[in-house]
Amino acid sequence: MDPDAYMLPPLLPGRLIKRYKRFLADICLDSGETVTAHCPNSGSMKGCAVPGCPVWLSVSDNLRRKLKYTWELIKTPASMIGINTLVPNRLVKKAIENHMISELNGYSHVRSEVKTSEGTRLDLVLEGAGKDRCYVEIKNCTLVEDGTAMFPDAVTLRGQKHLDELMHLVKTGHRGVIFYLIQRMDAARFTPAAMIDQQYADKLREAADNGVEIVIRDVQIDLERIRINRPVPFVL
Repeated sequence: MDPDAYMLPPLLPGRLIKRYKRFLADICLDSGETVTAHCPNSGSMKGCAVPGCPVWLSVSDNLRRKLKYTWELIKTPASMIGINTLVPNRLVKKAIENHMISELNGYSHVRSEVKTSEGTRLDLVLEGAGKDRCYVEIKNCTLVEDGTAMFPDAVTLRGQKHLDELMHLVKTGHRGVIFYLIQRMDAARFTPAAMIDQQYADKLREAADNGVEIVIRDVQIDLERIRINRPVPFVL
C-alpha cells in the first residue's frame, strides 16, 4: 500500500451532464445509461464541473443510501481533478502518520476532529514528547486558473473562523497550520482567491503575519489512487 496515497474504489466511467442543487450530478455512463450521482462537494466547483467532460463514479451496495453512485473524479482539458472533499483529510492524515510531510514530521500521535473551543473543531492535532501541540486545518482546493491555485471557490465564513482559531492557538503557545491540498495536477503556485472572498484573503495574510504556518501540496491522480505529490509555492 502507498503510504502517501488514497486508494480509490472501483470506478465507472461516464460524462457529466450537469451538476445541480450542490449535491447532485446527472451523469451519462459509458454504457448509455443516465444516472444521478451524489456530488460530495459543497463548494461552487468553479472550473471543475464542466458539462461534457469525462467523469468517474464509485458505486455503493448500501441499500439504505438514497443514491447508489458517488462522483469521484473529472477530467477537464487542464487536468484530472479529485472532487470528493472527504479525500483531503484522509489523505493528509495518512501522509503525516507515514512521515511524508516534512513540515509536520516528528509527532508520534495524530488525532482527528479535535474540539478547540466552544463550537469550533479543527481537523487534526499532532502530539509528541517534548514538542508543542500542532493544530492542522485542511482545505480542499480545486480552483486553478492560468496555473494559479486559489482558495476558496465561494465565500467562506467558516474558513475565516478557522483562521481566527489557529491564530488564537498560536498566541497560546501551540503551532497552527493551514494545509491546502490541491486536488489536481496543473498548479504552479497558490494564492488566496481575493476576487471571490476578499475577507478570507485578508485573514490569511493576517494569520501568516501572526505565526500560522501555510503548507501546500498538490497531488498525482490516476484511476486507482490519489497521491500526495509536491510542495506548491504561495504568494499572499
